[in-house]
Amino acid sequence: MPRVVLFQPQIPPNTGNVARTCAATDTELHLVEPLGFAIDDRQLRRAGLDYWPLVRLRRHQDWDQFRSHQLGHSGRLVALSRHASSSYLNFDFAADDWLLFGRESDGLPAAVQASADARLHIPMLRHSGSDGGGVRSLNLSVSVGIVLFEALRQLGGLDNRFP
Repeated sequence: MPRVVLFQPQIPPNTGNVARTCAATDTELHLVEPLGFAIDDRQLRRAGLDYWPLVRLRRHQDWDQFRSHQLGHSGRLVALSRHASSSYLNFDFAADDWLLFGRESDGLPAAVQASADARLHIPMLRHSGSDGGGVRSLNLSVSVGIVLFEALRQLGGLDNRFP
């Protein structure tokens, strides 16, 4: 089962919504600190509703600690970035992938992206071009849902686990 990794998330409701998606799909959620909020933040809890006990949550105090943990397990690190040249739609996901998503304000730092085994983007019809017009990126929780469900679809997780 792929795992979801949020690198230094900043907005409590986004993380709460991602946690709810992870609870619904029995997907491990990894949070790489520092976080932009307290883990007991009221908005975080409200967005995750009463599903927090169902979330398989792992917190890592920084990128180095997460990376050590990840390297001690199998699987590719798959970074999602609007700057990537390959679409998630053309990628063959594996059951042990680590799906890495960046901060809401500025995404993933270049050094973090460089450590990834693959870099993918989510295509948008109105993405921002060199003139700055259009949309820079999708909401974090929406992006996680799009990519995670595609990975589960490819892996047969939706057919085998959900009625």
